[in-house]
Amino acid sequence: MLLCLENTTVPMKQVYMLSEELKNNQERVAKTQRLTLDSSRPLMGLKGVHGLFASDEWWASIQERRMPLLFLSGVINRAYFAGQDEPGINNTVDLIMSDNSIRAEGIYTNNEDDVKFFCIGHRVDIVYALDELKKQPGEGGGKNYSDIVLEMAISEEPV
Repeated sequence: MLLCLENTTVPMKQVYMLSEELKNNQERVAKTQRLTLDSSRPLMGLKGVHGLFASDEWWASIQERRMPLLFLSGVINRAYFAGQDEPGINNTVDLIMSDNSIRAEGIYTNNEDDVKFFCIGHRVDIVYALDELKKQPGEGGGKNYSDIVLEMAISEEPV
C-alpha cells in the first residue's frame, strides 16, 4: 500500500487499488503489454522503461520509487456524473487542493457501493504512477507520461 492512512487527521477508507482491479481484468494487462511491445506503433502506448504494465518488474519499480509517483490530496467541492452517456452514478469529483485550486478527478472504487462516500466535504487521497509514453516529447509539448491511478482513499466523514 502506497497511501499512508494510519496517520491521517480523519479516518480514511481505502476504496481503490489497481492491483485488485487487474486481478479481474487480465485482458487490460495483456492489451497494454502488447501495445508496449508493438514496434509497428511507435506513437502509441507505454515505453516500458520500468517494465511491462502490471508485471512484477513494473510493480517493483513502483514500490522502490524508481517510477515517478504523484500523491494528491484534496477536499470534495462537487461530485457529479461526467460523460456523454445517460447520466448515471457520480463518476467525477472536483477537489479543492491545498493551494485553493480546483482539480477534477475521476472516482475509482473496487466496490461500486463505495461511490456513496464521495460527498462534498470529504477528503480524497490519490496516488498515480507516471509511466512514460513511447512518444517523446508529448503531443504539442504536452505530458509525455500516462498517469495511472494506483490507489484512492476517501475520508469516512467530512473534514
